[in-house]
Amino acid sequence: MSGELPSSIVAAIDFVGRGGGLVKALSGYRKGFHTIPDAANDATNAFLAKVGEKELAEEAEALFQAVRAALGYKRKELSLSVGGGLAVLTAKDFAVEIGYAIEEERPERYVVTTRMRELRSAELARTEGFAAVFAGKFSEIVFGLKKGASVEAVVDAIEALDGEGGLSVTYPSDCSECEIRVEGVDAHVRCTGSELGMVFPRAGAPGELIDGFAAVREAFRIDRELAGLIG
Repeated sequence: MSGELPSSIVAAIDFVGRGGGLVKALSGYRKGFHTIPDAANDATNAFLAKVGEKELAEEAEALFQAVRAALGYKRKELSLSVGGGLAVLTAKDFAVEIGYAIEEERPERYVVTTRMRELRSAELARTEGFAAVFAGKFSEIVFGLKKGASVEAVVDAIEALDGEGGLSVTYPSDCSECEIRVEGVDAHVRCTGSELGMVFPRAGAPGELIDGFAAVREAFRIDRELAGLIG
């Protein structure tokens, strides 16, 4: 995405939203005939795809119609495929995936993950029509890093600042990832080495998440190691 986001060091930028509910509440679930899943695996996810087929298809079709109407795409510029617990909407300027999966920790529930990929323009994200279609859809912006980053180096850089710039960090003993906080910014930043993700306290449209990213990017410029993460 040109102009505002760091394409020179970022391989991919995704916008992610999450929701879900009880498996037994899906229209395809038949009480007395079906059994509530007790684990998350290929078999239970295949079951979920069947009992949640109607909800997924209806949600995907509603999104297709909303995008077509709001953004004025013609037939050749917009397509939709649904099957196997996954819906993929492909537009000329972006793609959206909606996936259903059994929740790992509570298999009686399912998770709906909505992921926007390949958004070509921050300007498009701020248009009235785009914002209306995707209002409240996303709570995370995830950057896939081209070269990766050392979590230990990120932690050391922030700890060396001793609070300068309003930056603080927490991490597990193995430094498999870390969580970065910026004073005055509601979102927190999660770094895994291969990805850098911003998680917001409330869901919004992509344009809102891009604006939130700008504040974190400015804070990171205080240190060369951190500045190299997101330009």
